Amino acid sequence: MTTDASDDDHVTRHAGEARRLFALSWLAYASYYFGRKGWSVVKASMGRELGLSSSALGAIDTGYLLAYALGQLPSGLWVDRFGPRRILVGGMLLSAAACVLFAEQRTLLALVACFALNGLAQATGYPSCTNLVARSVQTSGRGRALGLWSTCYQVGGVVATAWATWLLANHGVRAAFYGPAAWLAAVGLLCAFLLPATAAAPTRDTLPPTAAAHAGSAALASRDALRSVRLYSYGACYFCLKLIRYSLLFWLPYYLSTDAALSPSASGYVSTAFEVGGVIGSVALGALSDRRRHARAGFAGASMLLLGLGLWAYAHAPFGASLVWHVSMLALLGALVYGPDSLLSGAAAQEAASPQAAGTAVGLVNGLGSLGALFQAAVTVSLQRTLGWNGVFLAFVALSVVGAMCLLPGMLRRSELPA
Repeated sequence: MTTDASDDDHVTRHAGEARRLFALSWLAYASYYFGRKGWSVVKASMGRELGLSSSALGAIDTGYLLAYALGQLPSGLWVDRFGPRRILVGGMLLSAAACVLFAEQRTLLALVACFALNGLAQATGYPSCTNLVARSVQTSGRGRALGLWSTCYQVGGVVATAWATWLLANHGVRAAFYGPAAWLAAVGLLCAFLLPATAAAPTRDTLPPTAAAHAGSAALASRDALRSVRLYSYGACYFCLKLIRYSLLFWLPYYLSTDAALSPSASGYVSTAFEVGGVIGSVALGALSDRRRHARAGFAGASMLLLGLGLWAYAHAPFGASLVWHVSMLALLGALVYGPDSLLSGAAAQEAASPQAAGTAVGLVNGLGSLGALFQAAVTVSLQRTLGWNGVFLAFVALSVVGAMCLLPGMLRRSELPA
């Protein structure tokens, strides 16, 4: 009886810690978006104020995304080696400082440098937070749990965009960076006090079947992750998906303001429909994939094909489409983007590696995907100039199909691919 009571107490404590890690990592990653979404909201206004062309605005995007992509894999390795708390807190504080510095600059070179620094800091977020979640989620419900957790970057994006839009409308361009930076720093300090110095070691029932044999050595687990064919197939698809996603995140308010003839504030608010739809897509696809965990790549591939159809429909909307059309279609596109996004970079990536290499696996997939995001400015600006916005969306249709094809190796059964 004493032993049973002790076991029950241990389970209760473990469950309580898991909930705490889940909640704090959710809040932390949602807050990271406060350090990046202000730029997309103020881009048109800041461009007019400083006399920056669309190419110059794209250069700021590129500097950020290059630093973000290059920072992913090192961040994942550091998380696995030093633990998530140090990397998470340091990254949040550095991102807050970079946002304040960015708001003070007036020259293109300084703006690019400050936002690139922000990109390096932002790269610490996803590997740190998903490492925390990986250690507290059971394999049987991993898709649903990580789908629910991944709503942090839709909710965070919506709130950050709405707040930055309000600050822009009421207090000017620079306020759209100062306020979010203060929030980001405050949450970073909260995590410094409330997160454990080291997360509890994973138990065997949290390990995916293909990774259980590799749980003894973090170095071996990381090496295996970097050799995984499945992870590279996910990363190739994520390359296409992130190019689409970041193009929409960075340019939707600009597109709605310049081509759809909405006011700057209306453009900011309407663009949040994309991320609102993403909340539904992430949870629904994650829960659906739990029914057949070996087929997560298949679910992601089907979503990519549906995304292509949705983008084609949006590209053929009549000029002057109503607000209802924009909101409903952007919500649908958000669901079809964020569903496979959260699946590939969350449950699918983690199940291709040991939890001791969760940061490495996520950093690898997210890093490869972020290379795709790096090209969003060049692709969007060049196609918009030559073919118009319809041409931009049709290019995204092609990328959706290519991304689905990239997942074919990952659709094979687990036993046919090395973990």
